[in-house]
Amino acid sequence: MNIQEYFGRISYNKPHKDADLPTLTAIFQHHIQTIPFENLSMHCGEAIELDLQATYNKIVRKKRGGWCLETNHLLFWALQELGYDVCILGANSYEPAEKGYTAQINHILLKVVIKGEPYIVDAGFGGAYQMWQPLMLISGKDQPQVPGIFRFMEDDGTWYLEKVKRKHYIPEHSKDDFPHTPELGNIRKIHKFTLEPRHIDDFQELNAYLQVSPDNILRKKSICTLQTTSGVLALVGWTLTEMKYNYMEDMDLVDITTLTDEEVEKTLKDKFSVVLENKLAP
Repeated sequence: MNIQEYFGRISYNKPHKDADLPTLTAIFQHHIQTIPFENLSMHCGEAIELDLQATYNKIVRKKRGGWCLETNHLLFWALQELGYDVCILGANSYEPAEKGYTAQINHILLKVVIKGEPYIVDAGFGGAYQMWQPLMLISGKDQPQVPGIFRFMEDDGTWYLEKVKRKHYIPEHSKDDFPHTPELGNIRKIHKFTLEPRHIDDFQELNAYLQVSPDNILRKKSICTLQTTSGVLALVGWTLTEMKYNYMEDMDLVDITTLTDEEVEKTLKDKFSVVLENKLAP
C-alpha cells in the first residue's frame, strides 16, 4: 500500500508535509468527491472483507467505493501515514422511522487531534448528511458548511451530531407537494458517539451482520452516493437523485430520475466512475 497511489486515486497533488488542518481538509474533500459511499458489493454477490489490504485493493486499485467501515478505515490509514494523531470511534446512527438511535454501534468515524484541538472526520455517511470539512469537537456551536449547518451537543460524555435541514425544491412537484420539505422542526439527528477509542477489529461482527441481516437498509437497497463540488449524487436502486446545495436561499434543488436496468450500469460508470466486475441486482 502506497500513499502516493492513494493520492492518485483521490486526485490530490498538493503539498502534504505538515499534518495540519488545511491539509486534512483538502485531503478529506478530495476523498469524499472521488470515493463513493456505496454498498454495491452486497448486491453483486461479493463479500466485503474488513481488512485494510482488501479495502485498499478495492477502493484504490479497483477504483470502487465502500461503506463507512471501508472508506473511513482507508482514510484512517492515510492520515496515520501522514503523521496525524487519529483514532477510530464508534457511533449509533439515528433511525428517523424508529425516532431513536440504534441499540448497537453501527457506524465508524474518526477523531483527529491537531495542535491539541480535536476534530471529527467522517467520510462514510454519504448522501445529504455527509460533512464536507472536519468538524471541531465542541458542544453547542453551529458549524456552517455548504451542505448545511452541523452541530454537536454533548451530554455526560455522549456526543450527538445533528444538522439543520434546508427546504428542497423539486421542479416536477407543485408547491403543494414537497415530499422532502422538512417536517416540523428542521433539525435532523445523525448519530451519537463517545470518545472511547476503537480498533477496526471491534467492527468485524458488525461488518458480517450487515451483509446478512435482512432488516437493514443496506441489505434492502443498493446505494451509491458521491459528493460533488456543488451538491451530492445518489443512486438508490433505480432512482438517481441529483442535489444542488443552496440553489436558492435556504433551499436545495433536487432532480429525481428513474433509470432502466441498462441505464444503471452506465450511470454508475459516467457519474460515479464505478465499473463493477459482477452483475448488479439493484
